Amino acid sequence: MKLVVISNPEMVVDESIIINNLFKSGLKYFHIRKPNHNATQVSKLIEEIHPQYYSYISLHQHHQLAKEYGIKRLHYTEQARTESDIQKWQTQIDAGYSLSTSIHSLTLLLTLKLFDYIFYGPVFNSISKPGYQSIISADFKLDKDYPKPDVFALGGVDASGLKKLKAMNFDGAAVLGAIWNEPDKAITNFKRLKENLPIYTQSND
Repeated sequence: MKLVVISNPEMVVDESIIINNLFKSGLKYFHIRKPNHNATQVSKLIEEIHPQYYSYISLHQHHQLAKEYGIKRLHYTEQARTESDIQKWQTQIDAGYSLSTSIHSLTLLLTLKLFDYIFYGPVFNSISKPGYQSIISADFKLDKDYPKPDVFALGGVDASGLKKLKAMNFDGAAVLGAIWNEPDKAITNFKRLKENLPIYTQSND
């Protein structure tokens, strides 16, 4: 399984220091999601991250910054995806970009084969959004008879739930609250997630 950390939607004290330390601790997938911040603010955050880690970054907003910083991962929110089309996605893939997106209905999976992975959830009750409840049953198991996209569980994921996600047949997990609800413990909590990630290997995840 692969592990994704999504940024806090708001700016955090010493955020870039935490992010750099997450990378030093083995993070390979980091999504910058700042829906209420402009391109200048996001650009400032990127510049405070060591350039050696830019290949691990995915942008949710301000995709135009990707070319400027050599970032090759782009994430489409559900709204942004519906406002674009297959031709645009293919053009970006041809230009060397890796694409991901978010869904709340698994019926969409077969229409998203150009995406490398998708976020699906909330799988558990959200940690970062009180009242954001799970949309799956206790006996849920993902039917995966296709090579792409990979499906990453989102919502309420912490170290204790990772083995459950593996049993549900997810390819990975995305976390937000498990890292950012206690920024001073972000690295400790990330290491705990990493230690509990089923079949985690440093070489390919």
